[in-house]
Amino acid sequence: MQKPGLAMNKREDTGMRKVPVSVCIIAKNEEKHIAECLRRIKPYGFEVIVTDTGSTDRTREIAAQYADRVVDFPWCDDFSAARNFCARHATNRHILALDCDEYLESCDTDGLAGQIRAHPRMVGALHIKSIVSGADGQASYVKDNVPRFYDRQYFTYSGTIHEQITHRKGRQPVSGMNFLLPMEVVHHGYALPEDEMRKKQERNLRILYRELETGGMTPYLCFQIGQSELVLGNCGKAVEYYEEGLRLTTDFRPLYVHGMVEGLAKAYVMTGREQEALALMERHEPLCESARFVFYHANVLMDNHEPLRALVKYVKATMMPDTGMLGNELLYCYRHIIELYHMFGEDDLADVFHARYEECRKMLLN
Repeated sequence: MQKPGLAMNKREDTGMRKVPVSVCIIAKNEEKHIAECLRRIKPYGFEVIVTDTGSTDRTREIAAQYADRVVDFPWCDDFSAARNFCARHATNRHILALDCDEYLESCDTDGLAGQIRAHPRMVGALHIKSIVSGADGQASYVKDNVPRFYDRQYFTYSGTIHEQITHRKGRQPVSGMNFLLPMEVVHHGYALPEDEMRKKQERNLRILYRELETGGMTPYLCFQIGQSELVLGNCGKAVEYYEEGLRLTTDFRPLYVHGMVEGLAKAYVMTGREQEALALMERHEPLCESARFVFYHANVLMDNHEPLRALVKYVKATMMPDTGMLGNELLYCYRHIIELYHMFGEDDLADVFHARYEECRKMLLN
């Protein structure tokens, strides 16, 4: 007999290889996204657990049509508590954490089964393509590899917001242990109207500052506060927390540290401190070697009226092993290169990169 608070449904036999993975999703008032999110998961045969944190719309009703279990969790301003509660209701050890506004585009289940065998006690990173609103008002996107897959015997979530997968023993964030999952997800949650984005960031800051009061400053917490303050246009506050986060940082390998440098440089530029932004980028360049960092470095060089050096950086960003992680920013990179080559009278080279721009544009549209 079905227990109160649980909704079950039988899974169709698709003939696809079943992998012992539970997809765990927390939800609140997500009727706009949750049906499509769960529909995309269904063909792969994963167990699906949805934790509802107090929806007042049809989220729970819709989830019950697709999920193996829908469980209720009283919201307490703690995303990790909700994620860990959800994982405790899974019947599999291996957990894939998704959000309602993330749609699974592809998954190689045979490859995933092989990775589970090959990478015991390791965390898997999910390739996420996030749709964002570009500077020109058009839809754009960025790509990230985010830790989302773990064995719950050895790992758990920590942090009240912008939660991280951590080792159960010692609760240390996972660093340098990730493998890339053979799947891709498209995230729709960043392309929000301005008022919705403001409300989201204000909510985030309320939780972040509370965590700061109870747990003290950490580089990661300073980074997240800086990010939200920057989105809200509070550049002075963003600078304060980015600078403190970098002062506290001893390990420059985590990608969020690279993002903290980039965010601080952007905040410097926005407050008329372009030279400090450039000095910051050049000081950290040896530690932050990625196509995205090089692209942002080129932008700061442009802000400092150094177009020739910027051109070198833009070209370098298009030739790096992780260039694909630039997403639509690769188009902006090519545009800058074309404009600069024309400015320097190198029309033939501008034509070469215009052809590459068109190839890239067609590829991204597909």
